[in-house]
Amino acid sequence: MPTKDTATPRLEVRKTYKLYIGGVFPRSESGRSYVVNNAKGKFLANASQASRKDARDAVVAARKAFGGWHARTAYNRGQVLYRIAEVMEGRHQQFSAEVAAGEGLSISKARAVVDASIDRWVWYAGWADKLAQVVGSSNPVAGPYFDFSLPEATGVVAVLAPQDSSLLGLTSVIAPAIVSGNTVVAVSSYERPLPAVTLGEVMATSDVPGGVVNLLTGSASEIGPWLASHDDVNAIDLCGITSDDEARDLEIAAAGNLKRVRRPAEEDWSADQGLSRLTQYLELKTVWHPIGV
Repeated sequence: MPTKDTATPRLEVRKTYKLYIGGVFPRSESGRSYVVNNAKGKFLANASQASRKDARDAVVAARKAFGGWHARTAYNRGQVLYRIAEVMEGRHQQFSAEVAAGEGLSISKARAVVDASIDRWVWYAGWADKLAQVVGSSNPVAGPYFDFSLPEATGVVAVLAPQDSSLLGLTSVIAPAIVSGNTVVAVSSYERPLPAVTLGEVMATSDVPGGVVNLLTGSASEIGPWLASHDDVNAIDLCGITSDDEARDLEIAAAGNLKRVRRPAEEDWSADQGLSRLTQYLELKTVWHPIGV
């Protein structure tokens, strides 16, 4: 007669997730971590709690990667963003489970969020080689010259990611910054960091050069002032800040090197994003060239 399966139940493998800086996954130099629970308060994992040194390391990595990333053709950057979408599609089930657990959604609604996030990467990828035609211009001048205004990336962009939308919101603020040639240091949702960590794993296994996207887990309120006051950060998105007083303090800190600041506002991340985030982190370079005889 067949015997009853008496296999010993497996012990749960509890994960401690790391940061994503410069294309690798270091622990926080401070040694700190914090507990991540699901929407019902059940333990999910431990996440590294980034420190000031981690934020500075991420800015250094982003600055180092900026020259090479910005120098790539727009078409190539579009290919890289499309590759992110491809790799995410292959990890759809994992993203769906993490979004469902963190945001308290049904699995069907979580799948819809992941679908929208992947579609958003594809949408921004399509804009890579079209942005210059829409934003740039050929300017009429009184002389035998060509005069063109062309969009150029701002540099290193710090992002304090949305706290409530752990994947779609994060995608909606990172993708438009990097598609035009900027590099990014992003601080994930504090209570829902797992989709951000998995997105870092996607970056590492796709064609994104190390340092183009750097992901920190931890408190935006703690890390934000260091990024806002950092002289090698050229712009900052405060969409994850919920306090008006805190946003004002970060704006004041950002004034030191005249950073571009995007203030927090109520946003529907599922809505059409338009071009505002694409153009937020661009400079216009005007070039004069004599017309040959």
